[in-house]
Amino acid sequence: MSFYENLIAATTNERAQLFAAPVIAACLQGQVTLPTYLAFLQEAFHHVRHTTPLLMAVGSRLPERLAWLRKPVAEYIEEEIGHEEWILNDISAAGGDLEAARASQPQQAAEVMVAYAYDLTQRRNPAGFFGMVFVLEGTSVALALQAADLIQAALKLPDTAFSYLRSHGTLDQEHTRHLAELVNQMTPEDQADVLHCARVIYKLYADIFRGLPMPQLESTCN
Repeated sequence: MSFYENLIAATTNERAQLFAAPVIAACLQGQVTLPTYLAFLQEAFHHVRHTTPLLMAVGSRLPERLAWLRKPVAEYIEEEIGHEEWILNDISAAGGDLEAARASQPQQAAEVMVAYAYDLTQRRNPAGFFGMVFVLEGTSVALALQAADLIQAALKLPDTAFSYLRSHGTLDQEHTRHLAELVNQMTPEDQADVLHCARVIYKLYADIFRGLPMPQLESTCN
């Protein structure tokens, strides 16, 4: 069994706790309201806007033993740059206030998740950041496309309100294959930091979903 396969197996409980977040369960049953979707997009904006700066920080902090990761990190940066603007455009297309979302402050869970990622990169081991990539991209592949279809059906929103979910759901399928190749090449010590980061991020990411407003279904189901 490869390390990537072990990573999936070793985070089974944490992944299950994320997927058990009430708002995710409600969404997968087609029970969603516009305020919930807009709140999700706003928190996504607040952590996605840090993806490129975090990847830049990772690249700048990689020691010589991890120099082989610099090119893959640069490729990630090229692919991820500007994705926070997709989210703002989705907010606008869904009827939300793009500029208000841009100027807003993240909820505590998103702020803590981003802070943890910066701390890991700057103070500990930048290779561990790939544990965060594993969680976010794996969750995207598992949920994003299905969630987009269910939310759109429930809210009757245009396709332009789902560029983030649909683009990431498709793009991250390719990314997860690439990620597997990268983490399988790491030393056991670096792999241990990837696993530790993944477990922490699963918990913090679940907290973001648990902080979203639950749908007030009685006003929208009929």
